[in-house]
Amino acid sequence: MKEIDPYIFRGYDIRGVYPTEIHEEIAYLLGKAFGTKVLLQHETTCIIGHDNRLSSESLEKSLMEGILSTGVSVVHLGLCTTPMYYFACLHEKIPAGIMITASHNPKDENGFKMALRMGENLKGEEIQELYRFMLAGKFKEGKGTVKELRIQDAYYEAIQQGLQFGPRRIKVVIDCGNGTTSPFARELYEKFPIDLVTLYDTSDGTFPHHHPDPSVEENLEDLKKKVLEVHADVGLAFDGDGDRVGIVSNQGRFIPIDLYMIIIIRDLIHHVSKKTFLYDIKCSNALKDEIIKLGAEPIEYRTGNSYTKKGVQELHLAFGGEFSGHLYFRDRFLGFDSGFYAGLRLLEILSKTEQSVEALLEGIHHYVETPEIKVPVDDDIKFKVIQKVEEFVKQKGYQYHTIDGVKVLFDDGFASIRASNTGPNITMRFEARDEATLEERKQFFSTVVDSIQKEVS
Repeated sequence: MKEIDPYIFRGYDIRGVYPTEIHEEIAYLLGKAFGTKVLLQHETTCIIGHDNRLSSESLEKSLMEGILSTGVSVVHLGLCTTPMYYFACLHEKIPAGIMITASHNPKDENGFKMALRMGENLKGEEIQELYRFMLAGKFKEGKGTVKELRIQDAYYEAIQQGLQFGPRRIKVVIDCGNGTTSPFARELYEKFPIDLVTLYDTSDGTFPHHHPDPSVEENLEDLKKKVLEVHADVGLAFDGDGDRVGIVSNQGRFIPIDLYMIIIIRDLIHHVSKKTFLYDIKCSNALKDEIIKLGAEPIEYRTGNSYTKKGVQELHLAFGGEFSGHLYFRDRFLGFDSGFYAGLRLLEILSKTEQSVEALLEGIHHYVETPEIKVPVDDDIKFKVIQKVEEFVKQKGYQYHTIDGVKVLFDDGFASIRASNTGPNITMRFEARDEATLEERKQFFSTVVDSIQKEVS
């Protein structure tokens, strides 16, 4: 057995480079450990699916061999999006499962999203405990069976329920980025009364046209051009495993997800009894301002879909989401993050008004902001860096909170500095009322982080 790198056991999942950090031996060992865990909680079956990365089928084969060797049976989905996997667990009433995916990470990476309880991914200390369990090697033995399941038709039907389009026929461009949504996007979206144009919807795990992360504006340049070229009302992009969405307006402008959330909340506010909405610490103050202006309660939460999804569920909220594009609808949907569904909710709103996406965003408090800035920092020191950042801002007398990393609060914005849970990075984001203040704030805290990183290295 190759040595297991402990740093692949991250905050929300297991993730690393294939085949040096993530490989078939780890997949097999994970299968044995996971199967044993399933049995220990008095279950006998789990659900397995995989994305379209080049290594996913091989990893899945070894994972399933490990699970079956414990006596646990597998409901096998094959190629599917992560939301399809979530739906299958609910539809089949099977709480345990593993989705093989590295989501939006580079093409040479892969990983495992795992669940032992219905509607919840393993996270934080649960993943560290699984790592220790794998090392201990005390696995059950048995002989499980495999059942093949085609889930997409039931999934499409679940999405269609509750959606009611208006009289306006919307023209939309969807960009699959050659990711796992590619075989399914047209099939689903053609079920609705829209004019559809598709972009990069041939499945290809090398992602030849652009990286499938719709939260990064540079990945949507082709989508912007196509929206303008065909005079579309909106553009939608999906990430590598289909649980996130990105938005381009009718003017070819990238729309950050926190602004999308404002459109949704403005539409929802008069239709839900509990007027409370959750968002993660990376979202603009514009979202918080708007929620308060609408007479609702904002809840700021830590980043990570394992956390934000659970927060929305536990607080019984109709809607919540996070800056990266994970969005949770519980008013007319099942509460898990689906890029397809999030896109359709926007199309539904547009179909009932003559207003454009740009018009739906009028009246929002304006801030200037940076995108997410990723600073490479070794996994073994990144949390020490954040600890030192907190000591620094405390000494300086700044107002701040530690919901997730360190977020320094200003009257006109913020400076957010946190350790990434998906890679060896420090993630920073800054906001202010004007460009000069924003640049000053970014340069100041970037210098602080650089100095601390050198200190603890």
